[in-house]
Amino acid sequence: MTLAKRVDQLGTETAFAVSAEAAAFAAQGNKVYPFHLGDLNLKTPANVLEAGIKAMRAGHTNYCPNAGVARLRELLAEDIGTNRNLEYTMENVAIQPGGKPTIGKFFLAMMNPGDEVLYPNPGYPIYESQIEFHGGRAVPYGYIESKDKFDIDTAMLADRITARTKLLVLNDLQNPTGAECSDKELEQIAELVLKHDLYVLCDEAYFDIRYGGQSRSLASLPGMRERCVILYTFSKKFAMTGWRLGAAIGPKKIIDVIIKLNVNEESCSNHFVQYAAIEGLTGDQAEARQILTTLKERRDMTVDLLNTIEGVHCLRPNATFYLWPNVTGAMQKTGLSNYDDFRKTVLQKTGVSFCTRLHFGRPLDGEDNFYIRLAYSGIETAEIKEGLGKFKEFIEG
Repeated sequence: MTLAKRVDQLGTETAFAVSAEAAAFAAQGNKVYPFHLGDLNLKTPANVLEAGIKAMRAGHTNYCPNAGVARLRELLAEDIGTNRNLEYTMENVAIQPGGKPTIGKFFLAMMNPGDEVLYPNPGYPIYESQIEFHGGRAVPYGYIESKDKFDIDTAMLADRITARTKLLVLNDLQNPTGAECSDKELEQIAELVLKHDLYVLCDEAYFDIRYGGQSRSLASLPGMRERCVILYTFSKKFAMTGWRLGAAIGPKKIIDVIIKLNVNEESCSNHFVQYAAIEGLTGDQAEARQILTTLKERRDMTVDLLNTIEGVHCLRPNATFYLWPNVTGAMQKTGLSNYDDFRKTVLQKTGVSFCTRLHFGRPLDGEDNFYIRLAYSGIETAEIKEGLGKFKEFIEG
């Protein structure tokens, strides 16, 4: 059997591989402290759950419009427009079975073979996978650790734009670093987009997962609405990771193509889940707010504990449910200079499971610090305290 050559370009979401390793370790009777996967162990709000059940009982288990249920599209246009100071209608919205489909469909709609696409590295590995799989050339740009946040290396970003560059992926409120663009960074990016006639995938999956301040979208800057497709997901805010529902929001001409891709790929998104999402947007928000409260408690505990460990330095991002601590000193102290050796040894000795820099793209030239990613979305505070206590003992001896 000979498979298509493009299959060689298809990557994966490597956090799932780490999750499988942790599960195998746990199956041997070991205690695991799961910081590896950005899933939530919190319940979907009860009113959202009941709305989905009610929709099933009402018979919303058949096909729905390819673009999604009209009422949900209207509500998303209003919600996203209000929260980002933009004007959209339902014609700017295509419902998707999760966030990932927007990534691939954006590239299919906007990228020709050989086109270059700028994407964040470290970053969500599916960007590079989908760019390469669909025949594009993935060009990474990096981040710089400043005093209190990670900044996009805008000089690197500008330097890597060529005559073949067509698209940019911007994951503001970023996985894995928790990075959030300053107003200055957004303005610099907007200037580059206009200067070089680029179009942008704005991955805003974590737009609503923040613990202070106000999120801002690149699409809200002058001239950007016409050039940006926003990736929206219900997974994070409403703890609906397994429900698989999201949306693409952007210029009608691009959204029309994405809707046509819906027809070709999955026909439509899950019908009854969309009624649950309608309740999420219109119903009581108490449990959704509690999700944020719980995540903030976990963030603060995790950051505080990490910063007591010799050789570890961790910033406190205002958004996402990820931390990107610098563990250069800790690795030197343990004598483990290889990412995989460090990760696997920590798992075996302490049960603490996490991803490393290697799970979010190949390190860029000039990187001389070592980072790991901890997700605190799927672990209780008692386990955070216990697990990081063991991690501290391992590092400090």
